[in-house]
Amino acid sequence: MTETENELHEIFSQNLKKIRHDLGFTQIALAKRAGVSTNFINDIEAGKKWASLATMIKIAKITDIHVYELLKPPNLLPDNLNGILRKYVEDVHAAIDHINHDLLESEKLIHRDAITPQEKT
Repeated sequence: MTETENELHEIFSQNLKKIRHDLGFTQIALAKRAGVSTNFINDIEAGKKWASLATMIKIAKITDIHVYELLKPPNLLPDNLNGILRKYVEDVHAAIDHINHDLLESEKLIHRDAITPQEKT
């Protein structure tokens, strides 16, 4: 294998193990659901074997991820990217609400100041 293939193989092995652990799957449970042997899952995680694309697709469906996540280099994107983006959107909405409030207050002041003294009485 080339250096790139070795790196990809290592990434795949690490990602599978991390995803499996994060979801609380044992090697036995994942193997059973994917229709492969426990030894095969063990060998994949140990970097000894590759899974076929069909097996990767099964694992992705079982773990409710996209196949590319099995091959995504670590730290390419933070694991909590969805949380970060959700917080960003909340902050943007809060800023927009604050701006809208300030605009309404400014319009009230402009309208109040535009009333002539005769209209005030």
